Amino acid sequence: MLSGDGNVRIGVLAAQGAFVEHVAALRKLNLDAAEVRLPRDLEEVDGLIIPGGESTTISRLMLAYDLTSEIRRLIQNGLPVYGTCAGMIMMAKNVVDGDGVEPLRAMDITVRRNAFGRQLDSFETDLPIEALGGKPFHAVFIRAPLIESVGDGVKILSRLEDDTIVAARQGALLVSSFHPELTDDLRFHQYFVDIVTAGHPEAAIAKRNNR
Repeated sequence: MLSGDGNVRIGVLAAQGAFVEHVAALRKLNLDAAEVRLPRDLEEVDGLIIPGGESTTISRLMLAYDLTSEIRRLIQNGLPVYGTCAGMIMMAKNVVDGDGVEPLRAMDITVRRNAFGRQLDSFETDLPIEALGGKPFHAVFIRAPLIESVGDGVKILSRLEDDTIVAARQGALLVSSFHPELTDDLRFHQYFVDIVTAGHPEAAIAKRNNR
């Protein structure tokens, strides 16, 4: 395990949006989940989830509380981060129709906001996701963004039937258009936890202790 007390500790950005549901999902996996509101809350986390919500509001609050620059720095130092829905927008290098949003520009992806329409156009579907095994993943899309394009080094994890990209990974960074925290299927959260715990734990501990 990565953290000093012997437990993996995953932070969930609690600026706005569906952070409570992510915390609950992580605790079902018997993990230590910490709500992140200020830069000091990032000091003892081994990974971070940026939840769905309203991307403009999340962006403004991250800037107001000096989280944007600190999360960027930690990503550069290897912190694994998972962005869902609005969190995916925040992770993108480029955002189409992104007025009012200052993304982290962490992943080499171009994301379009509200790509599927308004709240009434929300939908659910079963997605084949090879990284999660043979059973389809029931995905919930709410005013969801989509990935228009990916750069070198980005692995596409899932597409809709019309070939729209809705999940991707780049190294220790993970994004999805949909909300896994709104289902009882914990496989996507476990997939992120596996990313967090992969590699060299001793190096991860030393890096965190030297922040």
